[in-house]
Amino acid sequence: ESAVWLLGIVMISTVLVGPAFCGWVCPFGSFQEWIGTIGKRLFKRRYNRFVPPRLDRVLRYLRYVVLIWVVVMTATTATLIFSAYDPYYALFNFYTGEVAVTGYVSLGLVMVLSLFVERPFCKYACPYGALLGTANLFRIFRLRRNASTCIDCKACDTSCPMNILVSTVAVVRDHQCNVCLKCTSEQSCPIPHTVELNSTRLEDVATREARQ
Repeated sequence: ESAVWLLGIVMISTVLVGPAFCGWVCPFGSFQEWIGTIGKRLFKRRYNRFVPPRLDRVLRYLRYVVLIWVVVMTATTATLIFSAYDPYYALFNFYTGEVAVTGYVSLGLVMVLSLFVERPFCKYACPYGALLGTANLFRIFRLRRNASTCIDCKACDTSCPMNILVSTVAVVRDHQCNVCLKCTSEQSCPIPHTVELNSTRLEDVATREARQ
């Protein structure tokens, strides 16, 4: 019953604000960020900038390939086949003796990559994150950048752990956004009320006012 309630809460929050579960709740995301602090100390500003942007844009869609594979294989075999490769499962079940060798390999690979890339599993392989990420297209509350007050300092771009170019859009609809809010005026943008989480209704009102 608790699992049903948790699923319901995740679904409702996803419709409202997008994949907030990924940015604020997921323990495996926190685990990757913890390892990432070591990478930040080692590589400073180079951290999370090793993957060329063009290659990064292509790799980001790998998690949708994984999602399709998981759905198809689960439907055809009636087993949770991804658990044998899932680093999340390996991390939180390593003491049970039920983790496959491939799971340990995946976990080790994620740990190494986390020294160079922020949340590599979230970006490139997590099927659950891929599914929740589609909510960024229709969620009620969205991250909006006010172009009239933006000074183009790129602070929002630099602070985004998912390397989203917030400074180039009016509304962040990128499927990789996990609603961490690090790009907002409350955290990184130096100009108040420039990058904020607003409802689509407020966004429409602002658009109409701008046209008038």
